Amino acid sequence: MPAPATPVMTAPEVSAYLQEVFPQIKANGDDIRVLDVTPGLARVSLHADEKHLRPGGTVSGPTMFTLADVAAYAVILAHIGRVALAVTTNLNINFLMKPQPGPLEASATILKLGKRLVVTDIAISDSGGELVAHATATYSIPPRS
Repeated sequence: MPAPATPVMTAPEVSAYLQEVFPQIKANGDDIRVLDVTPGLARVSLHADEKHLRPGGTVSGPTMFTLADVAAYAVILAHIGRVALAVTTNLNINFLMKPQPGPLEASATILKLGKRLVVTDIAISDSGGELVAHATATYSIPPRS
């Protein structure tokens, strides 16, 4: 297996860039945070509160889908740099458990970093470290001019 890609942006740089090109990420407050970036990996958190719940009091699927997508975008930006138009071409998610309100953490790993496509793996865990969802996402990278 090849060595993980080397990040070109830090977690604070990715956070600032996301705020610049995707300000709606903070539309509901400071719910989503890029925690750290290491070779081939980014960790992103979301504090799921009342606005993130579905009937029955568990965290909604769309909330976890959003966390997975943002985590994939964060790990990709961290490794390719300021490429705002990198876009999701596919995201598949499996919901494994019904998480309760509170902190969720997504660990996004780059599986393949190509010239035009990036494939990622995202594990979402609750505050106890239990895996609550698993996703894979593929992003398209626009051609560099």
